[in-house]
Amino acid sequence: MSPEFEPWPELDVASWQDTRDTVHMWTQIVGKVRMALSPHVNHWWNVTFYVDATGLTTSLMPYRTMGVEIRFDFVCHRLIVATTQGTSRELELRARTVASFHDELFEHLRALGIEVTIMGSPVEVDPAIPFAEDTVHSSYDADAMHRYWMSLVSADRVFSAFRGDFRGKTSPSHFFWGAFDLAVTRFSGRRAAQHPGGVPNCPDWVMHEAYSDEVSSAGYWPGGASEGIFYSYAYPQPDGFDTATVEPEAAYFDTALGEFVLPYSVVRQSENPDATLRTFLDSTARVAAELAEWPSSDGDATQGRIEST
Repeated sequence: MSPEFEPWPELDVASWQDTRDTVHMWTQIVGKVRMALSPHVNHWWNVTFYVDATGLTTSLMPYRTMGVEIRFDFVCHRLIVATTQGTSRELELRARTVASFHDELFEHLRALGIEVTIMGSPVEVDPAIPFAEDTVHSSYDADAMHRYWMSLVSADRVFSAFRGDFRGKTSPSHFFWGAFDLAVTRFSGRRAAQHPGGVPNCPDWVMHEAYSDEVSSAGYWPGGASEGIFYSYAYPQPDGFDTATVEPEAAYFDTALGEFVLPYSVVRQSENPDATLRTFLDSTARVAAELAEWPSSDGDATQGRIEST
């Protein structure tokens, strides 16, 4: 298999961190367009992106009597804005400032007849440089972004199967542009105490909505270790969660993050990366459900894994 199609590529964070941080700001701009156009869905599911055949997509968003979709193509390195009227515009993904990306995107939107207003500064980062003024972030390594997208494709495959094996309420496997991570969440069916908030440059009411219910959540973030991490946490965190034994052996509880962590490099280098990641997801979700005594109609604390036939 050629390196271009390696399902679990090596991806040293230090080698592409500037690109990661630039593209993070680009995704926030597009994400805020999605937030402005899409009807609200619980836990902010209306703002997320999805992994697709070439990168990340907003999926179809309503605008008046038509629809519009914005896609990051990390194969041909373009941003594509397409409407249901058969019109489209493209923006080249290359080394360019966030300010340049912001201005050109809105030129394309206006050319397509789409008038939308967004909050002009990023969230969940500090400092929060207004997009139209951000000339600090300006990197783009096309090879690194292609490799990162391939890692998202693999993580999404495992996350989607994990989601499908749970009988209760679950989120899609979706990409949150606030933290630049892919995530999947299971719900116990019970309400949770109000989240304390405190996320940088993000109103507390955003976190109140995101964590209105009791959850076990897992994800993939390109940070926290040399090649990024897979993580799993519970909110609210039940007693004993941070000292519980989970699998695989390389997983550990990161006290600074307040989450169980499994380095991406451990998954990538394992004999069966999909199975290694799935073991981590199953083990940490089971611990969260058992310690919090999640209700279940069938007596299984995880509400039942659906076996293949």
